[in-house]
Amino acid sequence: MSAPEMISMGCRLNIAESENLRQNLAANQIDGANLIIVNSCAVTNEAVRQTRQAIRRAKKAHPDKNIIVTGCAAQVDPAMFADMPETSAVVGNFDKYEAANFKLGAQSNRPDIRVSDIMRVTETAPHMVSAFAERARAFVEIQNGCDHRCTFCIIPYGRGNSRSVPAGVVVDQVRALVDKGFQEVVLTGVDVTSYGPDLPGEPTLGLLIERILHHVPGLRRLRLSSLDGIEIDERMAELLTGEQRVMPHVHLSLQSGDNMILKRMKRRHNREQAIALVERLKSRRPDIAIGADIIAGFPTEDEAMFANSLAVIEQCDIVHGHIFPYSPKRGTPAANMPQVDGQVIRERARILRTAIERRAASWRKSLIGSKQNMLVELSGNGGYSENFARIRLDRSSAAGQIVPVEITGVDDQQLTGKVAA
Repeated sequence: MSAPEMISMGCRLNIAESENLRQNLAANQIDGANLIIVNSCAVTNEAVRQTRQAIRRAKKAHPDKNIIVTGCAAQVDPAMFADMPETSAVVGNFDKYEAANFKLGAQSNRPDIRVSDIMRVTETAPHMVSAFAERARAFVEIQNGCDHRCTFCIIPYGRGNSRSVPAGVVVDQVRALVDKGFQEVVLTGVDVTSYGPDLPGEPTLGLLIERILHHVPGLRRLRLSSLDGIEIDERMAELLTGEQRVMPHVHLSLQSGDNMILKRMKRRHNREQAIALVERLKSRRPDIAIGADIIAGFPTEDEAMFANSLAVIEQCDIVHGHIFPYSPKRGTPAANMPQVDGQVIRERARILRTAIERRAASWRKSLIGSKQNMLVELSGNGGYSENFARIRLDRSSAAGQIVPVEITGVDDQQLTGKVAA
């Protein structure tokens, strides 16, 4: 019995779910020797293009294997992938939890499409919890889907409405990972700050974190994936700034620094709230590092609006940035809005990336001479500090362990250092 080859596109959640899928197929004795499973991404048109490219490359490299496409892009547009000659089957985002959907019978001229209505999915079954050891850290899925309808985003139609994993199941999963030796766990999902309203008692993300820290005292480091700042209440703020086991690294789903663009995106915050949140967090925990997602060239964005997004990089002290050049997704309201010229979009994205890198370079330089606690990756010669600064060691250290590192310099967008005595 062999495991299938897994190709994961896009987010950390996809990576975690690919590992969960691999384990589920093995538990159900599905032989993957002749399978390649592509877990697709739909967040941008470029992500879809890369998924299609990965499918073609995989088939060219392994012409004798069957390719099954799953994930968000497969859920949103199954026919597109079914029309690809390289594809043997298309499996929906919820259907992938049924191992039988990865069994292939007699081949026909057209691939099977096994995609159900994701918007009808309401259960919070334990199989939605998955963990994947990427290098030395593990990821635990605590939530899936999204109840919000941002005008640029297709993901709710690929993931369905928000569903939360019961806290007890999450705690058990984290405890099991710690028992296996993992010292850092990342809580992940589509919209993690929406955790809880669908569960009995309507627990919040803050309550879940408190429960994990209380019941798993052996957990050294807890990190969170992207957060919607408007959902960070006082309990969450206290955990982010006052709990040393919660890492000083907050990645915000900011998207824009202009209020009119935020309104047209149907985001629930404005620029003033975002700036105030960062000031509030950094006043309590000065070493906290801020990351953000920002979209360049959203429809109707003029030079003044773009200038507001550029300015917010300084105003929110963003040192970890994900910049997305806007691309219209069919089926989203923003696709019908007046579009910005593609060359302008690319140039704005370049300017935003340059501005973030300039600020990040200054931040890294300020860390020279400091002592950082680093989780050593499996390579043994590098890893990440608590504030998610990348560090390269002068010599190998014990993989998977947290070691004190004296920062000695900066080299090619990463810190350099040596293990402190």
